[in-house]
Amino acid sequence: MVAPTETQPSPSTEPGRPRRRFPGWIVALCALVALALAAVLVVRSEVIPGLDDIFGEDTHDRSGPALLESIQDMSRYEGASGNFQVVVDLEKDARFLPDSIRGTRTLYVGTGSVSAYVDLGALDERNISVNEERTTATLRLPDAELGKATLDADRSYAVSKQRGLLDRLGDFFSDNPNDERAVNRLAVRHIAAAAKESGLADRAEKNTTGMLRGLLTSLGFEKVTITYGERDGG
Repeated sequence: MVAPTETQPSPSTEPGRPRRRFPGWIVALCALVALALAAVLVVRSEVIPGLDDIFGEDTHDRSGPALLESIQDMSRYEGASGNFQVVVDLEKDARFLPDSIRGTRTLYVGTGSVSAYVDLGALDERNISVNEERTTATLRLPDAELGKATLDADRSYAVSKQRGLLDRLGDFFSDNPNDERAVNRLAVRHIAAAAKESGLADRAEKNTTGMLRGLLTSLGFEKVTITYGERDGG
């Protein structure tokens, strides 16, 4: 005769304290808040000293050799060059949202240069007249022009950047965070405008006149007259 065996109740049937479950929307909200805080800490690593050492990255330059695409012969004389510096304060706001949520403000110091030149490539016999004794020469040159403003990347820098939470998250998930192209373009525009008001073109014409007079005098000319466009040169 086999003795009956006692069976233990399964854990599923064992009575216990009921589990407390949170609503799904609370769990989702907590997850979103945690994700946002983690992204902000990664993007703004200065919040925690030494965080850059943990999330740091190495840079490797694997670029190929530069290829020469074209060569252009220069036929202009650069008579002057000016160096400029501008402080750009660029602010972008979003309607109906506070700056702490959506908005950016960048304070940027842009340093660049602009050259002024006289184009000598189009000169011909109509622009140059010489007397028979080759003692007097008259040259009529085009007005001096300003070259494109160029920004010096080594001497230009961002002083401060203020960004809302959504902009920080956007930079974190963007392929090109901290894009400074907008302030770069604005700095170049201000530098070009300042060059027009600086008298740089007049200085280029004056220096070009001095160069040509010295050259023609060394060739035996006693009187040299140089004019620019509608204005007479000095």
